Amino acid sequence: MSELEFYQFPCLSDNYGVLVHDPDSGDTAAIDVPDAGTVQAALDEKGWKLTHVLVTHHHFDHTQGIEELKSASGCKVIGPQAEKAKIPTLDETVSDGDRFGFGGDMVDVISTPGHTLGMINFHFRESRVVFTGDTLFAMGCGRIFEGDAQMMWDSLCKLAGLPAETVVYCGHEYTLANAKFALTVDPGNDALQKRAEEVAALRAAGKPTLPTTIGTELATNPFLRAANSEIRSHLAMKSESDAKVFAEIRHRKDNA
Repeated sequence: MSELEFYQFPCLSDNYGVLVHDPDSGDTAAIDVPDAGTVQAALDEKGWKLTHVLVTHHHFDHTQGIEELKSASGCKVIGPQAEKAKIPTLDETVSDGDRFGFGGDMVDVISTPGHTLGMINFHFRESRVVFTGDTLFAMGCGRIFEGDAQMMWDSLCKLAGLPAETVVYCGHEYTLANAKFALTVDPGNDALQKRAEEVAALRAAGKPTLPTTIGTELATNPFLRAANSEIRSHLAMKSESDAKVFAEIRHRKDNA
């Protein structure tokens, strides 16, 4: 049995598209479709035929190209049951705890509400890869548009509980701005300082900063580190709950 192949490419101004390909069956899934033309160009470049689209949430910059690609390829579109009314192209809906096969892997559906109420993430268990959409970013997290801080914190905790070696693909190239902000709330973190320098160098060279890993995010992402004593001291929130510390960090980022 061959291992799945993952191919990431930029879309729109700061989105990423990712293709997942099974060499044995030929099945190929796109994770969200920010732009039909760009995704099709990536498929053509790799010589792959689209068979599936896995949708994380309903926002336009993740769904606008689905209808065009579905019409052209006849692919199957799988996405969140809770957002079925907002994503008319869905053929199959899934919810938290559901599981389905792709290639030789099993995909676990993880509900991560906060950015949107119906947001889901896809965890390819054997491949040790998770697609977090706009829930978890490199050194950041999504804005809370439809949920609340407690909801988003709970969602991030689910992702933080995945094995440290899990590779994280997320929806946007926000890493440089996230790194600069992270240093304002976790300035004494040596791992964060080093990573910020690496990210700045990558972006200066026009290179992507993604994917990342759960372990890297646990060490450097302040939105996962609300329990950290140094961050709590810096924010003067030593006795507050983790969720309240997270909410303060999110508030500061929203107003940065």
